[in-house]
Amino acid sequence: MRTPPRAFLAALALAIAPAGASAGDPRSLDDVLEPIRAKHKLPSLAAVVVTADGLQAQGAVGSRRAGREEPVTTADLWHLGSCTKAMTATLVARLVEQGKLRWTTTLGEVFPKLEDRMDEGWRAVTLEQLLANRGGAPAALDRDGLWGELRAHKGTQTEARRLLLEGVVAHAPEYDPGTKYVYSNAGFAIAGHVAEVVTGTAWEDLMKREVFAPLGIESAGFGAPGRAAEKADQPRGHTSKGDPVEPGPGSDNPVAIGPAGIVHMSLPEWGKFVAAHLEGGADGGGERRGRKAGAEGPFLGEESWKKLHTPPGDNYAMGWATGTRPWAKGGKDGDTGRVLTHNGSNTMWFCVTWLAPEKGFAVLVATNAGGDAGGKGTDEAAGAAIKSWSEK
Repeated sequence: MRTPPRAFLAALALAIAPAGASAGDPRSLDDVLEPIRAKHKLPSLAAVVVTADGLQAQGAVGSRRAGREEPVTTADLWHLGSCTKAMTATLVARLVEQGKLRWTTTLGEVFPKLEDRMDEGWRAVTLEQLLANRGGAPAALDRDGLWGELRAHKGTQTEARRLLLEGVVAHAPEYDPGTKYVYSNAGFAIAGHVAEVVTGTAWEDLMKREVFAPLGIESAGFGAPGRAAEKADQPRGHTSKGDPVEPGPGSDNPVAIGPAGIVHMSLPEWGKFVAAHLEGGADGGGERRGRKAGAEGPFLGEESWKKLHTPPGDNYAMGWATGTRPWAKGGKDGDTGRVLTHNGSNTMWFCVTWLAPEKGFAVLVATNAGGDAGGKGTDEAAGAAIKSWSEK
């Protein structure tokens, strides 16, 4: 997994014109994406632009597997890596609103049977701290050979996350919880495990029920997309050398860190999730905030959106890095507007999304290659998509 998004390209400093909903079919971004894909020698590159009203522009260029002619589409399934983190935080927000969890729920409360094996420093750590990367969780999971154990684990997903929890809390927190920010997959994995233990339902099933289904997301799954076959039914991730990796062992991170980064879905449907956050993060969203949840009522209340998007003293909220950019400025006074952003990679894929709540639009980009090329290519494509959207 990569750390939160880097400083964005200088190209994104330009101010853009108001971005309203377009009529008819979404605009094509293919001509914007292809030169960038070729420049960075990526197997494929895809992007969408969304507003609270839905999909506005999309594009997908290249092939599902390097050296082959199977073309990609935006409807293909794309691995989202650490962009899963915002989804896990959103799940917890839903459970908090239902009264099944509290932001202040502690590890000591949820795991009393681990008292003799849990370092005292972990007992007061809260869900809120874990989801803001301020809970004392380590940046790496290789201590005592834990990462190897997680990769070799043959039990259920929930059992794998229990193994992760026990391996982490056997040692003192990496720092005093709540005192600073340290990016950690482990913190999100533990938060996801808290949710599944309290509800008695695996994190994967909770995600489907509480996040994907209410937002109308049907393509979501977990791990590397597709099935191993002579013809690639879905895009394949690629190694740093450019070799395609078939779905199966070694094609993704262990399920133990699932809540931190193993979701895949189509880009338009990822756009549904992002659009909900875009709308929820807009000042004065009022009745429109989260309105696409259906007859059951708003997907989340205003206070929950605020909690998810507000950093506790630094620039990382709950699955979102935050900041300001000139191009995100809305109708308010000032030279910049708020942004929410994150990227994700399991080293074989790369994605990034940028949300401008005051401006009312977001850009999402993905490629089936990781490493430096994947990061630079998706960043450049995000900048180009924003520029293209502003000039429509």
